[in-house]
Amino acid sequence: MSTASIDRLRFQPARAWVVMAWGVALSAVLSLGGCGGGSDTREAADSGDTGYAGSTDYGASSTFPVPPEIRPNVDFWRHVYGVWSRGQVAFHDDEHMGVIYEVARLPGPIQQGYTPYQKQFVDSRKAHYQNRVADLEQKVRSSQSLSPDDKALLAKFQKAGGASALYGASDRVRVQRGLRERFRRGVEISGRYDQAFREMMRANGVPEDLAYLPHVESSFQTNARSSVGAAGVWQFMPSTGRIYMNVNGTVDERLDPIICANGAARYLAQAHSRLGSWPLAITSYNHGVGGMSKARAQHGNDIGRVVKDYNGPAFGFASRNFYSEFLAAREVARNAKRYFPEGVNYEQPWPHDRLVLRSSMPAHHVANHYGVSTGSLASINLHWRDGARDGRSHLPAGSTVWLPAGSARRVASHPPAYAGSVMVARNEPPARSYSEPPSEPRIEPRQEREPVSKPRPEPVLA
Repeated sequence: MSTASIDRLRFQPARAWVVMAWGVALSAVLSLGGCGGGSDTREAADSGDTGYAGSTDYGASSTFPVPPEIRPNVDFWRHVYGVWSRGQVAFHDDEHMGVIYEVARLPGPIQQGYTPYQKQFVDSRKAHYQNRVADLEQKVRSSQSLSPDDKALLAKFQKAGGASALYGASDRVRVQRGLRERFRRGVEISGRYDQAFREMMRANGVPEDLAYLPHVESSFQTNARSSVGAAGVWQFMPSTGRIYMNVNGTVDERLDPIICANGAARYLAQAHSRLGSWPLAITSYNHGVGGMSKARAQHGNDIGRVVKDYNGPAFGFASRNFYSEFLAAREVARNAKRYFPEGVNYEQPWPHDRLVLRSSMPAHHVANHYGVSTGSLASINLHWRDGARDGRSHLPAGSTVWLPAGSARRVASHPPAYAGSVMVARNEPPARSYSEPPSEPRIEPRQEREPVSKPRPEPVLA
C-alpha cells in the first residue's frame, strides 16, 4: 500500500499567540450579529438522510468505540457508502469532516469517471470554496463585518474544531464522490465470502466483524489492484503477503479472498497483541504497526486523540480516516435493507471444496485425478498465475486448490505424487500477462502495511 499523503499544514500548539489573537477576532466578529442567517451551501442533510447530525447508533462498544472526536468522520463515510450516489460529489474540509460546503449533483451522464465538463464543474466548485473560506479567514483576521452566510459558515468551523479551525481551511478543501452503487454491489458480492471470512476470524480469535474490512479496501472486487502493487480483496502488498501466504511466480494467494482472509486475520491478531486496542490494530492495516506504535506512545490507546492530535509524517488523510471508514462500512453493510431499500441480491456462499496439496504437481494432474478440466479449475482458483494455468509451473506443496463443489465427495482420495519433473516456483512474481478488468481506484493512495513482526529483532508471532 502506497505512502499516505503527508498531512496538510495543521495548527501547531507552539503558535499560542495565534490562537489568542484568533479567539479575540472571532469573539469580536460573532458579537456583531450572532450565528444566525441563511447559507448558500447545500449540506449532506439535503440528501434526505436525517441521521447525519449524529443520531445514528454505530453499535459502539469497548471493542469498536466511537469517540466524539471521530463521529463526524464516521457520519461522513456512512453517507459516502450508503447515501450519496456516484452522481453526487461532496465538497468538504479534509480535517474537520463535519464541515461540508456542498453536496452537488454532477451535470450530464453519470459514468465511471468524470466527463471533461464534469471535471471542469468540480474544479470550479472546489476553487469557489477555496476562495470563499480564504476570504472569510481574511475578514475574521481583520474584524470585518460578516454576512449571514459568512456567520453560518464560521459557526460551523467553530463547532467542528474551535476558534482555530478556520485557519488554513482554503488548503483543506477536498472533493469526495459518492460510492453508494459501488458499495451496494460489494455487499452483494460479500454474500459469497462472508461466512468463510467469519470462520477465519473466529479461528484466529479476532472479532467476526473484521470481515467487513474489504468493503473499505476493495469493495470486494477480486481483481482490485493499486498503483503500488497491493492486490486482491484484502489489498496486501507483495512483501507483506509473503509473510502470511504463498506469493511467488506460480501462485499469488493475495488474489484468493478466502486464503487471504486467514492472512488478514493473523495480521490483525498480531497487531492487536502489539498495540492493545482494535481501533489501533485496524488503523495499522493502513498505516503499519510501527507507525501506530509511535502514535500510541504519544496519545495512548485513545483513537479519538490519535486521529485529532497525532501528526506523524505519513499519518495523512487515509490513515486518519481508516478506522472511521471501517465503522461506517460496518454500519451500512449490516443494515443493508435500510440503506438500499431497492433490494440487495446477495451472492450464494462459496460452494467449492478445498484441497491442500501434499506435494508439488501441475494443475492438469489435479484435474485428471478429479475428472474435471484444467480450465474449470483455473476459473475458480483466482490465485493461479499464468504458469500454473498452462502447466509451465507446478503448484507448490502446501498450496490450496479449489475443486468444483462435490469433487472431494465423488473422489475421496488425494492426487498421487506426480512422477514427472518438478518445476520450482520463482520467488519474485512476474507481471500478469493477461488483461484484467479495470477497477475504480481508491480516492486516497494507500500506505504499505509493514509486517507486524520481523525475523529480527523480533520473530513472527505464531
